[in-house]
Amino acid sequence: MASHDRDRAVALSLQLARAHQELRNRLRALKADLGRHPRPASGADGLVAHCLAFCAAITAHHQGEDAGMFAELLRLRPDLAPTVGKLVEDHEMIAWILARIAELADAPEAALDAISAELDGLTAIVESHFSFEERAISAALDGGTPDTGWSAMVFGFRSAPSPPR
Repeated sequence: MASHDRDRAVALSLQLARAHQELRNRLRALKADLGRHPRPASGADGLVAHCLAFCAAITAHHQGEDAGMFAELLRLRPDLAPTVGKLVEDHEMIAWILARIAELADAPEAALDAISAELDGLTAIVESHFSFEERAISAALDGGTPDTGWSAMVFGFRSAPSPPR
């Protein structure tokens, strides 16, 4: 592998860690903003917008990983199939929790403590998932996984601004 390609692969593993940190920061901001503003009777407020923005960002990131990065890793490293399978399973569980949070946030009668509890659970799962993925996948990326266009899908959510705080 050419030095430039290896440098690019190493940069991709750093981008993965940075993308995860961005999502961690957004999740912390969502949790911190919970209950900061009174909810109107319609349920359509900043909480809903913030939840939807976070859900969209993490969903786009995971879809990009599943369809792009993981597919490329498996093509080059079939030995990673069990690891990738676990990560995809995590993505499905996270998607289910995100749907639950969005449903709770959109309900005018939703109790903020129920949303907070779901966010606590999501935070724990996401932290475990990101840490595992960074350990397991970064080494493969640093080993020379080429970017065949998948990085735009995995990191593209970062170009959208975070919701105002």
